[in-house]
Amino acid sequence: MKPLLDVLVILDALEKEGSFAAASAKLYKTPSALSYTVHKLESDLNIQLLDRSGHRATFTRTGQMLLEKGREVLHSVRELEKQAIKLNEGWENQLTIGVDDTFPFSLLLPLIDTFYQQHNVTRLKFINGVLSGSWEALIQGRADVIVGALHDPPSLSGFGFARIGSLDQVFAVAAHHPLALVAEPLPRREIKRHRAIVVGEARPGCSRSQLLLEDQEVIAVFDFKAKLDLLIGGLGCGYLPRYLAQPFLNSGALVEKQVVAHISSEPVWIGWNEQTAGLASGWWCTEILANSAIAGVYKPVSGRESGVS
Repeated sequence: MKPLLDVLVILDALEKEGSFAAASAKLYKTPSALSYTVHKLESDLNIQLLDRSGHRATFTRTGQMLLEKGREVLHSVRELEKQAIKLNEGWENQLTIGVDDTFPFSLLLPLIDTFYQQHNVTRLKFINGVLSGSWEALIQGRADVIVGALHDPPSLSGFGFARIGSLDQVFAVAAHHPLALVAEPLPRREIKRHRAIVVGEARPGCSRSQLLLEDQEVIAVFDFKAKLDLLIGGLGCGYLPRYLAQPFLNSGALVEKQVVAHISSEPVWIGWNEQTAGLASGWWCTEILANSAIAGVYKPVSGRESGVS
């Protein structure tokens, strides 16, 4: 295989440079050494790659095919070499990032672009997390890094975490929903009379932001986009991240209502598996925590709260 790879490199240089002399200068070998390598492969395989009958050698049909196909092989080999070097340096072959459904995924697009421009050896995979399910994905090994996780991190060794900030939550209903006209702050007994829209598994007390009460009628949906659609349609009430609700509050499609004993914001975290973390994991954690667009969505973290564990 190695003689074939050597010939592919020579053919590539010969076609680009135009002559054995120029190709030899590029490859730091003598013209006779290049000619011998090509001729030996021709003899071994009983094929003709170059027509040497004229003043300058030209490619035969076989040689042209080997050149074109060979460039694909050379590209793959060079990429494989880069990947081997990167992996040896500590870059992961694949990084799975769990993104909580409350997190605006569009803010990751510039980071994805930058990452692939700089470190395309690591293949990225993104999975969806919903509320407490984000921590579960990390603990169960389904994600290497999680972004936008709500609630406090689990008290387990082997996992690192840092506060991104705090996510503002608003209790919202459609302008034509009965709760829109009820005096504030809304008491829990009044909210209980109306259908709640929740994301994920509907369990009373499962989240401070859900305010799901015992015996309350519930529609459970798979993501916040579906929840938003149902709230705008007047089919229930519930909490939304402020950044998601704000355009519809501004337009009047939704109405924000104050609630008795309402906790207006929740801590938001980034977490990672310290036992499997490599350079790609570190890159993503650093870039997310330093990203101004992401910081603009969340309330800033004070110095006491921003420590990494």
